[in-house]
Amino acid sequence: MQPDRSAATRSLFPQDFDRIEISGPRGRICGRVGGDGPPLLLLHGFPQTHVMWHPLAGALARHFRVILPDLPGYGESDLPEGGPEAMSKREVARDLVALMQELGHASFLLCGHDRGGRVAYRMALDHPQAVRRIAVLDILPTQAYWQRMDRAFALKVYHWAFLAQPEPLPERLIAAAPEFYLDHTMASWTERRDLSAFAPEALAAYRTAFAASDRIRAACQDYRAGATVDLAHDEADLAAGHRITAPLCVLWGGHGIAPGAGTPLDVWRQWATDVSGSAIDSGHFLVEENPAATLAALLPFLLAAA
Repeated sequence: MQPDRSAATRSLFPQDFDRIEISGPRGRICGRVGGDGPPLLLLHGFPQTHVMWHPLAGALARHFRVILPDLPGYGESDLPEGGPEAMSKREVARDLVALMQELGHASFLLCGHDRGGRVAYRMALDHPQAVRRIAVLDILPTQAYWQRMDRAFALKVYHWAFLAQPEPLPERLIAAAPEFYLDHTMASWTERRDLSAFAPEALAAYRTAFAASDRIRAACQDYRAGATVDLAHDEADLAAGHRITAPLCVLWGGHGIAPGAGTPLDVWRQWATDVSGSAIDSGHFLVEENPAATLAALLPFLLAAA
């Protein structure tokens, strides 16, 4: 069992947020829960943990019961056994639906950033009865990224191909300097191309989690899934005409990653029946780079479900 590292970031969250550690069929899922109201599940991305939501946690907790898990394999949550298929968005979405049911929530609001956004839209496709409303932050569907992978976009998101290389190549290279890799990656995706947007306690938490060899492997398995089974699931849904039926809010960084692969709203309208959203003045990390604008765009959409 991993040690409880949540105390190091407790000061970033309201006092009434409690740590959770729930065992499921594929291992423990850890994180935080706080607030009162309709349940709202917030999912983080690579290379972060649930701590990324700290700038919005207090404001959202005034309206919602906020559930902040570390994705399987990230932060303090267990890495499921198996190959890339074990980190497929379909399997992770199933884990998190089970988590929400364990917490007493058969249906809920949903928001995901980066890899968490990919879990979120897969959840909305596979478990439509569970998702009341969904928001995705600075992503397009996995199929859309691979379809648009020209020279310019490949240089921008080189990590999609790098992390998906066969084990143990990316794991060994990253393990030689994990803090350097994490810092370089995160800085390069911000509008200012530095780490100034990240609270010191949050950045320390990301560095600590990412330094562990099993966390590095989890991230690589996540991206291997993205290049294989996740892509296959997306292509099957497109071919079958499956669409997200829950209202979908799409937010993206004006200087982020998603616009490089297409016009976000136009792309998402091929995947969902009710799409709205806008750009945020930020890079990829909307929540930490521009929390006020992100909250102003996100909160009315979520409250409309009440």
